[in-house]
Amino acid sequence: MKKSDSHILTTHVGSLPRGERLTDLLIEDEAGSTIDRTALTAEIDRRVAYVMQKQREAGVDVGNDGEQGRVGFQTYIPQRMTGFGGESKRPAPPEFTEFPLFAARLQARIPRTGKVFGAPQAVGPVKYEDISLTQAEIERAKRHAAEQKPPFTETFMTAPSPGIIATTMLNAYYDSHEAYVNALAREMHREYRAVVDSGLLLQIDAPDLAMERVFLFQDKSDAEYVKVVETHVAAINLALEGIPRDRVRLHICWGNWEGPHVHDIALEPLLPVLYQAKVGGLSIEMANPRHQHEVAALARHKLPGEFVLLPGVIDSTSNFVEHPEVVAERIERAVAAVGDRERVIASSDCGFGTFAGWEWVSEDVVWAKFRACRQGADIASARLWGKGGARA
Repeated sequence: MKKSDSHILTTHVGSLPRGERLTDLLIEDEAGSTIDRTALTAEIDRRVAYVMQKQREAGVDVGNDGEQGRVGFQTYIPQRMTGFGGESKRPAPPEFTEFPLFAARLQARIPRTGKVFGAPQAVGPVKYEDISLTQAEIERAKRHAAEQKPPFTETFMTAPSPGIIATTMLNAYYDSHEAYVNALAREMHREYRAVVDSGLLLQIDAPDLAMERVFLFQDKSDAEYVKVVETHVAAINLALEGIPRDRVRLHICWGNWEGPHVHDIALEPLLPVLYQAKVGGLSIEMANPRHQHEVAALARHKLPGEFVLLPGVIDSTSNFVEHPEVVAERIERAVAAVGDRERVIASSDCGFGTFAGWEWVSEDVVWAKFRACRQGADIASARLWGKGGARA
């Protein structure tokens, strides 16, 4: 994993808006409608080329394919693995009942989306029998990344953690939650390995390590939930066996929706467990109003030397475009907490297209936010390295 050795690098969490036509095709495909497969493939290819070009124009250093071919960041898995069927009954967070006016407005803002709720469940042994779709996705990403001038510093590809798959596609087969998570870990190893072996950087999306406190485990205490997180991190490590940690970064968040978030667990009790993950980078929300103070926890629990921090310095749920000076200040606070400017890469809080149709930020604003991130990173670089630290 490249570090910010001469200036602050910028990246993002992965998912990007898919455009209206691709969104419709992906949702229809997930619903089982008959669609033109050739048209779907062509539209995915066109959108990957487009979002990569927009990332480079905005100055993103470490870019990706925007998850354009996936209906959801984790709900695409039943399209690639066997063992799923039926429908999961996933509980809603308590804030959806405590704030009914908010809940109604949120639903009105996303009238059509992929299966955020009601995804299939595990009804038999989960098995990754064919990784051809993953290999095609990798080939497409590499092909379009090679066309970018100037090139990305690195290109990454996302994949969900075993824990977020297990807490979204619920268990109706295995004897225990732990057995199910570990079974998923053994199968996801194939996808993780394929990404890393291709030369791409792997990002594991693991909102289960913070967000699930208010979903599946909302009735547990914080201490009990931390124990669950330990199980999920152990599953990630199982899935990463034999994969170099410096080719993997791990994304943790509290859920990518604009809402109260009043029941979110704090970062501090989670950090000792997160540090057990055998990865090289931690991507953590630090830009939105509920969690931007969390950077202070990193000052109290120092980031181990083998980790890079990817702090969120732009919010993924608001159409405000952050002022570059605000971005620079957030970067500088993260550097102060880590104590090493080279181990900080500026990022977004979460994805901008977590599911097809689940988009809070307009696509044109997304690119403006990426430009603001680049400008803020240049300001911070000039302060941290001196004038020569900014990009040429």
